[in-house]
Amino acid sequence: MVSKLRLRRINERMKEELATMLLYEVADPRLQGVTVTDVSVDRELAYADIFVSAVEGSERKDEILAGLEHARGFLRSQLAARVEIRQMPRLRFHWDPTPERAERIEQLLKQIAQEREQKEAAEEGETPSAAEEGKNDEA
Repeated sequence: MVSKLRLRRINERMKEELATMLLYEVADPRLQGVTVTDVSVDRELAYADIFVSAVEGSERKDEILAGLEHARGFLRSQLAARVEIRQMPRLRFHWDPTPERAERIEQLLKQIAQEREQKEAAEEGETPSAAEEGKNDEA
């Protein structure tokens, strides 16, 4: 077993290397635009769970995961040469829906803010403000 700090460093290093390989070295057209969002290696260094996403969203999920499965051997051998650990974990690829969810949440927050602004504008237009009422009383 490795320490938590060492495990974190391995995760980060594998994430960086995989991102570089997918960007510059993998020629499979199915893997164009793929982003590595996270890497999680277990404490025994037996498995590395690799989470990926794409700009297009989950529309290409199956195509991308199939491409990664096809490139698994190449990616693992390249990682073994670049990341200094005794035993390279087996790679398992997973789709990460987090970027899509984050985008949806941002859209909802914008919508709520717009609705709030519209409501406040409507309320201001219907009733005079307290300052204007005070001026009317003085006159």
